[in-house]
Amino acid sequence: MGIHTYGTNAVDWEQRLDLDRLRTERLAKLRAELDRSSLGALLAFDFPNIRYMTATHIGTWANDKLIRFSLLVRGAEPIVWDFGSAARHHQLYNPWLDHAGPESADAVHGPHHGASKPSGARAGISTLRGAFHPGAGIAEEVARKIKAELELHGLLDEPLGVDVIELPILAALQQAGIQVTDGQQVFLEARRIKTKDEIGLLTQAASMVDAAYDQLYEFLRPGVRENETVGLVSKALYDMGSEFVEGVNAISGERCAPHPHVYSDRIIRPGDPAFFDILHSYLGYRTCYYRTFAVGSASPAQHDAYKICREYMDQSIALVKPGATTADIVSIWPTAQEFGFADEEAAFALQYGHGVGLSIWEKPIFSRLVSLDHPEVLEEGMVFALETYWPARDGWSAARIEEELVVTADGCEVITKFPAEDLLVAGKRYYTTGGMLPTRREAQSHLNTPVFNGELV
Repeated sequence: MGIHTYGTNAVDWEQRLDLDRLRTERLAKLRAELDRSSLGALLAFDFPNIRYMTATHIGTWANDKLIRFSLLVRGAEPIVWDFGSAARHHQLYNPWLDHAGPESADAVHGPHHGASKPSGARAGISTLRGAFHPGAGIAEEVARKIKAELELHGLLDEPLGVDVIELPILAALQQAGIQVTDGQQVFLEARRIKTKDEIGLLTQAASMVDAAYDQLYEFLRPGVRENETVGLVSKALYDMGSEFVEGVNAISGERCAPHPHVYSDRIIRPGDPAFFDILHSYLGYRTCYYRTFAVGSASPAQHDAYKICREYMDQSIALVKPGATTADIVSIWPTAQEFGFADEEAAFALQYGHGVGLSIWEKPIFSRLVSLDHPEVLEEGMVFALETYWPARDGWSAARIEEELVVTADGCEVITKFPAEDLLVAGKRYYTTGGMLPTRREAQSHLNTPVFNGELV
C-alpha cells in the first residue's frame, strides 16, 4: 500500500502527518496560483478557503454565518478577521499568523486590540448574512479594512478575487473603488492536487467511516428507523474524533428510487434495500462515502441492480490514472435515458464524481452533463469520489455505491475500505424447519401456491 494511516495522537517514535508542513504547503500552493492569475489579492468568506489560507478554525457552528473573512495579498502574509475573542486566541496559539514587521494597515488606520505587535489575526466581522442593521455600517467597515490593505501594498488598482460574497459587501467594495471579480477558481485550482498530509488526513477520515459502517451493519435490522441509523453513525464518528458530521444520507425501501437525498423516520422492513452516504470531516478533511445493504434478504431484482452498479464502478476505477480525463470516465457511464431520466440535468449526481478535500464537490467534477464537452485531465495527487447508481427492475429499489480514490503515479488507490464487491445482507438471520432462510428471495413469497407450481391453468 502506498497510502498510510496512523493513530490520531502525536508520538516521538514514528514520523506521522506533519501539520506544520500541511499549513506551509497549502499556503505555498495558494500563493503560486494567485501569482499565476491576473488578481492582486484574494478575499475569502467561504470557511474551507479561509482554513486553507490561514489554518484557522472556530467551529462548525459558524459554517453558514459568512461572518469571518481572510485576505491574501501578493507578496504579503495572510490576514484573518474574526470574532474578537477568536482573533485573540489566534494571536496566542497560531504563531504562523504573526507578521514580521509593522506592515499592518490596521496598525496605521486603527487600534490593534491588545496585540503586542501587528498580527495576521485581527478582530473584524461581516454582516452576519444581513442580521446586522444595514445602517450600522458593517459592510462599509469590511470594505475599509480591505481597501487599506490593498492601498498599503500598492494593489488598489488590481482586481480582487472573491470566493462567495453578500450583496451589501460587494456593493461596499465597489463603492470603495475596488474591482471585484471571481476568485473561487483560484482557490479551487490551488486545492485540486492534494499534498501528502492532505491525502493522509483524507485517508484517516475514510478509515473512521469504515468503522462507522461496521457498526451500522451490525445495527441494521427490521424495525430500525432511518433517523436512528443517522444517530448511530454520528455518535460513532464523534467518538472517534470527527470534527463535524456533515450528514448521513439514510435511504431505504421504496425511497430508494427515485433517490430523495434526505433521510426520514421511515421504519426499515424485511427485504428492504438501504443505502447510506456518510459525510464528515477529520481536521477539516471530508468524506463522501456510499454503501448499499439489503436488510434480512435481497430480491433477485435488487441483487441484479447492485451488480450493474458495481460493474460501472469497477470499469470506472480501472480507467483512473494520470493523463486520463473525466470524459474517459463518464463515457462508460449510462446515459440518463438508459436509467429512466429525460436528460443529464434531470439525472445529475446519480452517475457522478467530485473532488474531496476541505469540502466536498471540489475539482475535478465527473458528469455527463459537463465532462464530455469540458474534460479535465487527471493528475497524480488528486483525490476524488466516484458514485454510481442503478434502479432495480422492480420499480422501487435501487443500488448506490461510492468509492474515494487517490490518483497515484501509475493508477489509483481506493481509500474507502468497507466491503462493497457484492451486496451485503444485514440483519438477523432467520431459520425455517428446513434450515436458514435464503438471503436471496422475493419479499412476498408464493412458492407453495398451486399457481406457482403449475397446478392451475
